[in-house]
Amino acid sequence: MLPVVQAAPAQPTRKSPGLLTVSGLIGKSNRGPVDPALDQLLVKHGVQFDKGYVLNAEALRGLPVVHIRTTLEYDAKLHALSGPLLTSVLELAGVPPASEVMLGLRAVDGYVVPLSLADARRYRMIVATEMDGAPLALGGLGPQWAVYEADTLAAFKDKPLKERFALCPWGLYSIEVMRG
Repeated sequence: MLPVVQAAPAQPTRKSPGLLTVSGLIGKSNRGPVDPALDQLLVKHGVQFDKGYVLNAEALRGLPVVHIRTTLEYDAKLHALSGPLLTSVLELAGVPPASEVMLGLRAVDGYVVPLSLADARRYRMIVATEMDGAPLALGGLGPQWAVYEADTLAAFKDKPLKERFALCPWGLYSIEVMRG
């Protein structure tokens, strides 16, 4: 009689590409470790994890949408942005809402913003997927942009426009959750 060999459980198949990966101190996962051959951008940016939670456009659209209006540094015009709260994205990946963790918000250009979960909550930061009713495009400010309503937040509203968005990486594709 041959020994029974158990195969590793298959990762769920997504119907559209993953757009945002949450890793680190997460309670849920839907993907395995970084693949050195196939996860080229993660590898190039030095991102390593054993498990991650990947969101595609459908998963992001399935979260409650928050709408903000803020003047952007790029054109000094008021724009409408929408998407889920960053905290909602993290909760979907199993990050407890009251945890005292730090986040590493990583953009496709390699820019990394360290931010506490407490500040993300305090600033009501969203993962914007649309601006002025149109999807954010890769090559522009998207497909995701971690952003807040800088015009109304006491911490930013009186700063020069060019200094208001240092904590807001556009082209967001990876969030690492770390001990605080």
